[in-house]
Amino acid sequence: MKPSRRPTAHDVAALAGVSQSAVSRAFTPGASISRRARLLVQQAAETLGYRPNLIARSLITRRSGTIGIAIGYMDNQFYPAMLDAMCAGFAAAGYRVLLFTPGPGGDPDPILDEVLRYQVEAVVLASARLTSHFAEQCSQARVPVVLFNRRTERATVSSITGRNREGAAEIARFLIDGGHLRFAYVAGLEDSSTSRDRERGFVDTLRQAGLTPATRVVGHYDFALAREAARTLFSAPSPPDAIFCANDHTAFAVMQTAQAEFGLRVGTDISVVGFDDVPLAAWPAFDLTTYAQPIRPMAERVVAATLAHLADPLCPPIQEQVDGSLIVRGSARLPPRRHS
Repeated sequence: MKPSRRPTAHDVAALAGVSQSAVSRAFTPGASISRRARLLVQQAAETLGYRPNLIARSLITRRSGTIGIAIGYMDNQFYPAMLDAMCAGFAAAGYRVLLFTPGPGGDPDPILDEVLRYQVEAVVLASARLTSHFAEQCSQARVPVVLFNRRTERATVSSITGRNREGAAEIARFLIDGGHLRFAYVAGLEDSSTSRDRERGFVDTLRQAGLTPATRVVGHYDFALAREAARTLFSAPSPPDAIFCANDHTAFAVMQTAQAEFGLRVGTDISVVGFDDVPLAAWPAFDLTTYAQPIRPMAERVVAATLAHLADPLCPPIQEQVDGSLIVRGSARLPPRRHS
């Protein structure tokens, strides 16, 4: 019969015939305990309806077992997919995740005091909208920080990114091979290292090929603003015939504007290429050519880098780039040799 009060670890230990410390180890990922003792504890806990008090344990161990993930915005499908993969990775390592979003007043960064109040053991900054200043604040508070999908010029902060310059250069070569002559780039945020690196790879490759520089507009990674930028491009006396967008979210806005407002056939009259390869990019309605950032390998590297910092506070900064690949679909004209 279950006790009328909430069962405790002492009750579980008595029923299982083990020590109270064995009960604690049974519910601690990675702790040393025999298979038989763990099974006895699990059976006793199920019988009593016992659940370990994680808050009380954190007060004793002074470890919350929690990783903070700060995301500046969720409109871009790349971030929800990556968040799901990172949560699974941290859960497998015995950590829970707290999600932080921007504070009021339009500030792209979460509120530092709020993040620290939850005593997270590390923070992953997972958006190009978040500033490097927030990363520095966390470092000063001695909370390990890993930047995802952006980097900082400071060599003291860990970061995991895709190969932004290389991917953009491959996109430029693909569009050049397709016979395009009038290029445009729809940038993201001006202070985003991700957008700057992609622009640099694209622009440098066009210049090396001796082609006219790309027309530049800014979409701020925002759907409505990207549509405004697209209107500017398509209304020009000599509009581009190939547009590279800083991410897929921006590319969707450009494609919709081209088709709905200007009657252009995407993939024939105009080529549009994105970056990320979010799930929506493969939908027939978009069929977007894009540079894929592999979600699972990137999430694994974020989790590994975070755990490395937790295991060793003196661990040197980890700055890695994860290889991606160009995914060719119907939104861009194919180079002649790809028709065969």
